Amino acid sequence: MQSKSVPTEVILNETRTSLGQLELDWSPQPSAHLELDGQIYMVLERKHRYHFRSGRYQLHQIILYVQRSHTLTDGQFLEGRWVLGDITCQYNARSELVRCAVNPSGPCQGCPDYRPLDPHPDQDP
Repeated sequence: MQSKSVPTEVILNETRTSLGQLELDWSPQPSAHLELDGQIYMVLERKHRYHFRSGRYQLHQIILYVQRSHTLTDGQFLEGRWVLGDITCQYNARSELVRCAVNPSGPCQGCPDYRPLDPHPDQDP
């Protein structure tokens, strides 16, 4: 039986440096998390390279552009997706990629810019 693993190169998006090559038996989609050498990365983009062999194109390599991700405990699920940071703060970006506009790299705990969300934004004071 033939292995379905595909050679995959992992590239750190911010510096465009290669983090290495590996064989994956799954195809990570953007926003998936990948662990490499004890560090967790989030997949931002996936590209495919094909070779033309025997009259057809065959998948030759996958390239993953990733960014360092915070630990999976540094956030929570909101409306079915992972959100970084403290979602009770009005500055939280509600994003899987960026924690907030004021302090994007965190941490949220003890942040001097923390502002609680208004519990009733549609009501007049």
